[in-house]
Amino acid sequence: MKSWLPRFSLPQLQLDELMNRTLDRQVKLAVTGLSRSGKTVFITSLVHQLLHGLESTHLPFFQVVSSGRLAGTKLMQQPDMHIPSFRYDIAIEKLGSDPPTWPQPTTGISEIRLAIRYQTNNPLLKHVSPVNTLYVDIIDYPGEWLLDLPLLEWTYEQWSTHIASACQKEPRLSLSKEWRGFLNTLDLGEPFTDAAVRQAAELYTHFLMSCKDRKYGLSLLQPGRFTMPGDLKGAPLLEFCPLVNLSGGSFKDNSLFAEMKRRYESYKEHVVKKFYLEHFVSFDRQIVLADVLRTFNTGSATFVDMREAINLVLNSFHYGKSGLLNKLLYGLKIDKLLFAATKADHVTPNQLPNLERFLQQMLTSSQNNATFEGVQTETLALASVKCTQAAYTTFQGQRISCIKGVPLDADKPVALFPGEVPVEIPLPEDWVEGRFNFMEFKPPRLANIHGRGLPHIRLDRALEFLLGDKF
Repeated sequence: MKSWLPRFSLPQLQLDELMNRTLDRQVKLAVTGLSRSGKTVFITSLVHQLLHGLESTHLPFFQVVSSGRLAGTKLMQQPDMHIPSFRYDIAIEKLGSDPPTWPQPTTGISEIRLAIRYQTNNPLLKHVSPVNTLYVDIIDYPGEWLLDLPLLEWTYEQWSTHIASACQKEPRLSLSKEWRGFLNTLDLGEPFTDAAVRQAAELYTHFLMSCKDRKYGLSLLQPGRFTMPGDLKGAPLLEFCPLVNLSGGSFKDNSLFAEMKRRYESYKEHVVKKFYLEHFVSFDRQIVLADVLRTFNTGSATFVDMREAINLVLNSFHYGKSGLLNKLLYGLKIDKLLFAATKADHVTPNQLPNLERFLQQMLTSSQNNATFEGVQTETLALASVKCTQAAYTTFQGQRISCIKGVPLDADKPVALFPGEVPVEIPLPEDWVEGRFNFMEFKPPRLANIHGRGLPHIRLDRALEFLLGDKF
């Protein structure tokens, strides 16, 4: 076990919350993913489905609903007053406006609590407490922050070497040119100046933001707070960067190298470890969202980068069976992990199995590690809010499956064949331009958004996997 992992004893947790969690009355569900994976829309739709579960016909695979045992769901005051609230009210208002718009994406951590009242299916509990309440705390946070967890095990020198190696390949080689050029003008052994450190950090941040641009769509960007600073925006704690021209030798305490290293270690201690201890270690269930389709449009380098980033994130999770002794003596651990390929409505229905299979291949190593540690895992393709419809066209006498929706940059619907999702990961030379056409769509116009659950694809399967065993 890693030395920086905490050990909880009974006095460290509030008794009521501990009892609720131990007796399966409370679940902390963490939702994360990399940029533009759809975290905010996912949580909004999930909350909406549960709030409207009594009148919903959209959740056939969520058994507590389909069996008629759901007694109702209510929004509750969140338990952690120091964490910003997830503004479900604002997000659902945007989806229900005319015209509808997508809600603003995640920029920091947020939380929302639901109380789900249900009739138990447990024959032993039916006579003691036939109606029970499950409290579900949903925590939303940027996946970019998770990319920092491996830093806890890397020295500054190791991290600098890792970044230097990545910058030897395109597109990072070209995008990092200005930042690397500035570093070459610096003497690492000379006394540091705030101006030099600040400029190096600004150029490095600009490099990371260029990597994140839609044109390149790279995911493995460290430190994660440089592109998603949250409440640390403008803080001196984010003014450092790796050094790509390291060489052997010792440096004085007031040298540029020594100062960069000090700030790196401070970032690990006050940002990365703080996040882990305050939030990450208490999660029970985790869903990791990935916009796999984006990699097809952008190319092989984007795919390889996303695969490395997601696997790096998953290898940092605190896995293990969530039994009673583990909860009381060793701290709370993730016992269910769902990998979800989002925007499944951007492909034709017959391509959903291929999309799931492709995601499975991306995550084979990490998924095997999680299963080995006793974590129940699942891979799923879903659409939190379905914004296209299945359509058909005829080409050269053959009937072809299509999708129909309103593109983000248009006002009228179009029907198109976006391309087939490959069953196997393509070779680098097979990622040819124009092979795929997975475009973004506007949300659908809905006549009564407050009367029933939002249209979706397989969100009920995700709910059943993540929460079904608690009912």
